[in-house]
Amino acid sequence: MKTNTFKNKFIGDKAFYRRVLAIAMPIMVQSGITNFVSLLDNIMVGRTGTEQMSGVAIVNQLIFVFYLCCFGGFSGAGIFTAQYYGAKDNEGIRHTFRYKLWLGFVLVAAALVVLLFFGEDLISLYLRGTEDGGDLSAALAFGSDYLKIMLFSLPAFALVQVYSNTLRECGETVVPMRAGLAAVFVNLTFNYLLIYGKLGFPALGVKGAAIATVLSRYVEFTVVVVWSHRHKEKCPYIRGVYRTLAVPLTLVKKYFLTGAPLLVNEGMWSAGMAMLMQCYSLRGLNVVAGVNISNTVSNVFNVVFFAMGDAIAIIIGQHLGAKDFEKAKTETTKIIAFSVFVAALVGIVIAATSHLFPMIYNTTPQAKKIAAQFLIAQAVFTPQFALLHTSYFTIRSGGKTVITFLFDSVFMWVISVPLAFLLSRYTDIYVVWIFVILQSADWIKCIIGILLIRKGVWMNNIVSE
Repeated sequence: MKTNTFKNKFIGDKAFYRRVLAIAMPIMVQSGITNFVSLLDNIMVGRTGTEQMSGVAIVNQLIFVFYLCCFGGFSGAGIFTAQYYGAKDNEGIRHTFRYKLWLGFVLVAAALVVLLFFGEDLISLYLRGTEDGGDLSAALAFGSDYLKIMLFSLPAFALVQVYSNTLRECGETVVPMRAGLAAVFVNLTFNYLLIYGKLGFPALGVKGAAIATVLSRYVEFTVVVVWSHRHKEKCPYIRGVYRTLAVPLTLVKKYFLTGAPLLVNEGMWSAGMAMLMQCYSLRGLNVVAGVNISNTVSNVFNVVFFAMGDAIAIIIGQHLGAKDFEKAKTETTKIIAFSVFVAALVGIVIAATSHLFPMIYNTTPQAKKIAAQFLIAQAVFTPQFALLHTSYFTIRSGGKTVITFLFDSVFMWVISVPLAFLLSRYTDIYVVWIFVILQSADWIKCIIGILLIRKGVWMNNIVSE
């Protein structure tokens, strides 16, 4: 009897998993290939030297803050998009689309100002207090060169997210995947040509890697925009979307009040992650290189539970929009259980291959050792990452963005960042153990997440009059 109850609560039937995977698999494929190409990109840059790889890694950590601000800001409106789609309200989808355009413009402008005027100072924060040698001035120079070119990619990235997120929120996940595949092909090809100077192209090193990334962003943008406007029968909301850029003030307030906590949350969380990286960097340039390698490798594998979060946002959001609350509750539990189970299998694979990937890089033996150790630690916590990620998306799907703000970034800055600050500056604890301590503290979040989901505080329809 207990076995049947457990199965009914946590395990779905074949039709359920087919539906979940129909949404999640294209996202997994796109993210998986994107992250795999990022890994190859990372390896290509890494084979030119530790300073080059470290400079690029630091800049990517800074730009990551912008990426997540876009993700958080657009996701706030995206909650409404998914529910509008469930309610078959195309005009509502147009309003959220236009709101995303305006928000994207503001975020790009803010990022350009910060990175143009303070970019070198921010990079320098990661090149202090090192004890293991390395040419820090060279790492700063490589990072600055990379950043100046990468700034050109920011507008394209924001516009891609506006279109792709809207398509996904309306159930179309294949087209963003195809656009992503085209982008990674361009990125990989021009990485090879421009980093090493093949087929008559100049050998530009980190500058070549940046140019390849910029080109790939604009290719991705072109594919997704052209498809959307040529397939109006599949995207009826795209008809007349540019007839005006005005959004009713009442809706702007509604989207902003729901989305602002997400925007602030993602901005603070990503800034917190940048701060953690800065704390790790105090242990040396080898640590910067090692953490960069381990994060790039683990991201390839973590696409599974990332995609499950997107599946929850889409499936559960549409159920809530249709006011099918019971179905939303039962299906989110099954998706979370499935995600944690698959993440455990992924963790085993990461641990088993942890010593292989670092060997590909042209970096120091110490950096390779640190990377392998970080990968093993990340493998252990992979099921926890999956639980936290899917819990976050479940709570967010019902518009409870203030709770997700407290759940995510407030915890980061109240617990994780101060803990990392103290451990990195006032103790001699080995850097990998600092990472383990910080992840163990997240067990508190796991318990809170489970309790919030069981209480059902997230089950809300936010698009009804």
